[in-house]
Amino acid sequence: MSARLHPLRNVRGRLLTIVLLALALALGAATYGFNVLFAHTTSRDADSLLRARASSELSLLQLRNGRLHALETSDDAIGDSQVWIFDRRGLVERPARPSIADGGAAALAGGPRRFHDVHAGDLRLYAAPIVIGGRREGTLVTGISLAPYEQTERTALYWSLGLAAALLALVGVAVFVLLRSALRPVARMTRQAEAWSEHDLDRRFELGEPHDELTQLGATLDGLLDRIAASLRHERRFSAEVSHELRTPLAGLIAEAELALRRERSAPEYRSALEVILASAQQVSRIVHTLVAAARHEAEPTHGTADAYAVVATTIDGVEALAQERHVHVVAEPPLQSLRLGIDADLAERVLHPVVENACRYGRSTVTVTVERRGGRVTFAVEDDGPGLAPGEREEIFAPGARGEAGRTSHGAGLGLALARRLARAAAGDVAAEQNGSGARFVVSLPAA
Repeated sequence: MSARLHPLRNVRGRLLTIVLLALALALGAATYGFNVLFAHTTSRDADSLLRARASSELSLLQLRNGRLHALETSDDAIGDSQVWIFDRRGLVERPARPSIADGGAAALAGGPRRFHDVHAGDLRLYAAPIVIGGRREGTLVTGISLAPYEQTERTALYWSLGLAAALLALVGVAVFVLLRSALRPVARMTRQAEAWSEHDLDRRFELGEPHDELTQLGATLDGLLDRIAASLRHERRFSAEVSHELRTPLAGLIAEAELALRRERSAPEYRSALEVILASAQQVSRIVHTLVAAARHEAEPTHGTADAYAVVATTIDGVEALAQERHVHVVAEPPLQSLRLGIDADLAERVLHPVVENACRYGRSTVTVTVERRGGRVTFAVEDDGPGLAPGEREEIFAPGARGEAGRTSHGAGLGLALARRLARAAAGDVAAEQNGSGARFVVSLPAA
């Protein structure tokens, strides 16, 4: 079993960390923006209040004998408020109690409309010109304490930070639960795969019809496992076939060599033994090449093309020596039009060669090869005038190592037709046997281009 991963090394931990970091950054930016905006709003409210107060105070001012006077009101606004009145000569009115803002107010006298913060007293001052009869007669300065506004801003900051922290925690828990639930199939698949790798390679995840990315992953992995299992079965079958197919020719080769070495022999006898050994070795080579070609085509199907009649001509050239030895004449009837195969020429020749060679072994005088197209197939009919097939042999002769009644006394290994069918089926074709009067007829069908 695999060791438990560090939280930041598994997908769930990394996703949770990324989500929390992104959310923390977003909440931090939102909290900062909110507090900056709120501070700006409160500052603007303080400024509006100062303007309103200044406007109210200006409405109470009158000019008498060149001096500014404030009208008395029921609430005595001038006396109770932080208001400073300056005329051309100097200070006229000030708050009832001395204030740390007196110096700041005096600095604003005679100037334009403006705001001024007195940080030492946590105050904000606003200066407004006093204009009577179209002439400036002085300056009115009003003040307000910023402490309530700053307290409100601090309260808003604390609450926003608390809300952001609570939201971050809530989302973190929700994301953790969601990720754990969403990735639970992955954890289960991991445990199953670890168990299967040790006990059962034919098991599958079987998460059902794909409905999200994870179940789609499970279906994809099931397909991959199917292909791997098929490949393993193919390799095992290939190994078994190689072992089975080579057993007979190798046994004959070894037996012939042991017989030749058992005693001293003449040169002609040694030559005869070597010819038998060479024929067996060539047969082993053909078997190996055919099995490898079949396995390669099954694993990676190729889609080359070839001229069907050219394949026949090349095959006849390959069996010419055997035909001359058996005194058999091989005839190829050209098709009425050019026919193209949907596989490459080498693969087609490997399929056709054992069939024509078999006909040369059992034919008495003539072997005929014809080519035609039937639907999406190109068929090669190989006919001989030999003894033909006994009843029930049409399938038996395609079994590895099997020979028909007419071939019991031959020296072949009985592998040619089996290999031809094996390779033809690997190329989406087939080889079949038919009775043809007194002889045999084999039909090789391969995909057309």
